[in-house]
Amino acid sequence: MQMAKLTFSKETYFKWFKEMTLMRKFEEKSAQLYGQQKIRGFCHLYIGQEAVVAGTMSAITKDDCIITAYRDHAHALACGITANEVMAELYGKATGCSGGKGGSMHMFSKEHKFFGGHGIVGGQIPLGAGIAMAEQYKGTKNLCVCYFGDGAARQGALHETFNMAMLWKLPVIFICENNEYAMGTSVERTSNVTDIHKLGLAYDMPSAQVDGMQCEKVHEAIAEAADRARKGNGPTFLEIKTYRYRGHSMSDPAKYRSKEQVEEYKLQDPIERVRKTIITKKWATAEELEKIETETEELVLASVEFAETSDYPTADALYTDVYQEEYPFIIE
Repeated sequence: MQMAKLTFSKETYFKWFKEMTLMRKFEEKSAQLYGQQKIRGFCHLYIGQEAVVAGTMSAITKDDCIITAYRDHAHALACGITANEVMAELYGKATGCSGGKGGSMHMFSKEHKFFGGHGIVGGQIPLGAGIAMAEQYKGTKNLCVCYFGDGAARQGALHETFNMAMLWKLPVIFICENNEYAMGTSVERTSNVTDIHKLGLAYDMPSAQVDGMQCEKVHEAIAEAADRARKGNGPTFLEIKTYRYRGHSMSDPAKYRSKEQVEEYKLQDPIERVRKTIITKKWATAEELEKIETETEELVLASVEFAETSDYPTADALYTDVYQEEYPFIIE
């Protein structure tokens, strides 16, 4: 698939820097709070993978839909859910974006067209196609971006979904965030097909491998896929190569990989790449960017205060959000 060559403005680079800095600072603070047992249950951090979401969001519109797996804090923030709401959800508080019922793995916001946060490995893949089908049915030009990991790419539901998505030319962009290790097993040990994007070729789905450590590369690939979807030409499958600096979850010491490998990837850090571009182009000084980082840290600390002082859900909340009481539309 031929990627479009685009140029990016000063505003776009600052948007990327601010978004990725918020993701990074928020996740670092989440790790600290988890260690203090302020956050309970499962917790999967996105540190290192920020360019995948940042590059996607700059290439789509606010009316497009997002669905992902359980490593979802950064996706929620990028969609516009406030740090307060995401942190409160991690705390299990009623002011959280899922009312304190979802926790780390099940962020949600209808308002921001963010549909999760899913704890079942690969469960969001057919759901992403379904969301795209709803947009197609309603006659909009909106699309759905459906993220999943390299481990989920081995689920049978992926193949059923790819088949139907191509058959019905659904406006969906499938993204495999390939961070190389799934829960802890390397891609090479799970399949003979290590270039995961090739799975899409069996369905004649336009597919490509993308450098996920560069916002520019991600944006270019997403922009081309989005254009295809909006024209009614169906889905795209992107294997975006990225890397997580931490373990699969907070309980994973990540002993299956070397420190040298992790440090090698940190040399490609997406935030540092954007920082370097901004400084090289003299759009800002190092001190000015440090000020943005300080302001972001303050925002994250404020979200912790918000979560700490918020109330837990009341007992009667057990009986809400269980059933859909009214049908939003009737099919005649």
